Amino acid sequence: MQPIPYWRLSSFYLFYFALLGSTAPFLALYFDHLGFAPARIGELVAIPMLMRCIAPNLWGWLGDRTGQRLLIVRLGALCTLATFSLIFFGKSYAWLAIVMALHAFFWHAVLPQFEVITLAHLHGQTSRYSQVRLWGSIGFILTVVGLGRLLEWLSLDIYPVALVLIMAGIVAASLWVPNAQPVEHGERHGAGGFLKQLRAPGVLAFYVCVALMQLSHGPYYTFLTLHLEHLGYSRTAIGLLWALGVVAEVVMFMLMSRLFARFSVRRVLLASFVLAAVRWLLLGNLAAQPGVLVGAQLLHAATFGCFHAASIAFVQSSFGARQQGQGQALYAALSGTGGALGALYAGYSWNMLGPGLTFGMASVAALAAAVIMAFHSQPNRTLR
Repeated sequence: MQPIPYWRLSSFYLFYFALLGSTAPFLALYFDHLGFAPARIGELVAIPMLMRCIAPNLWGWLGDRTGQRLLIVRLGALCTLATFSLIFFGKSYAWLAIVMALHAFFWHAVLPQFEVITLAHLHGQTSRYSQVRLWGSIGFILTVVGLGRLLEWLSLDIYPVALVLIMAGIVAASLWVPNAQPVEHGERHGAGGFLKQLRAPGVLAFYVCVALMQLSHGPYYTFLTLHLEHLGYSRTAIGLLWALGVVAEVVMFMLMSRLFARFSVRRVLLASFVLAAVRWLLLGNLAAQPGVLVGAQLLHAATFGCFHAASIAFVQSSFGARQQGQGQALYAALSGTGGALGALYAGYSWNMLGPGLTFGMASVAALAAAVIMAFHSQPNRTLR
């Protein structure tokens, strides 16, 4: 058995999620700096999420068909850098929409294929996945804190430059990672094609829950920074609050193997949905109270950490080696669908209904996912 290239895999996650750490908290702030209204901001933020509905399935099918997953990762990273660099040539709504769509088409090709490569290097030991993935959370923390401080000192005009530098890091990290192919383990995983495995008990219900969970994150990823700015928090404080949530996520990733030893994947997912519903109510109504806001950010351990690790484990256990790319791609695509719808409704409702009701609708979506998981998923799906 080949040794696990831990640091090579970890370095890729570090840079990949550093990019997310620079976009999730600050992209809407940058568009606001350019003078766009909340509805237009919601649309621009939703465009990359909409591309996530299309790109992962196309690239996932291509990866499973050709087996050239690492090549797709490298080309996707390079094209992400090249297409996003077009942002320096214009700042109109139409031009920015094109840049958001183009770079996202390639960016969303990368992670699902890399997840398959990582799991192949781990030889199916999904309990070790969290130990590698936590470096993505560390990258997110470093970026969100560092960029928050930088944007306090300098103009938001330097924001695209920071993104380009991080994208260059993703390209470099992708060149350092060795290839690996998933191996079949038993007949069940290889039985039938992708669609047959998708119709297995509980699998479709899981994917519906994924879309609802990401829809519930729409107001959080699109308007939390603006929401906290309007409540009087500084950009440095906002960056630290984003980082606090991801620190909680890192701790949870470190504990996931113990959690999976005691609880089924289904129960972990169910708990994450319920806690998400609570978190959105707190952020929408009580974020002006620092103690409540800190508690709400600590819940990121459940609403992302537990949810993501359990979802990756669910997909890995539900599809065979030849369908892993499509399984991970569908997870990414439905996450994008839900996230895009969440960003769009948040953009239109933010001024009309206010933060409280906007986050309240997010809470309802998370509760709907909990109900589906409780009554329509396979009850005995476990990960040991």
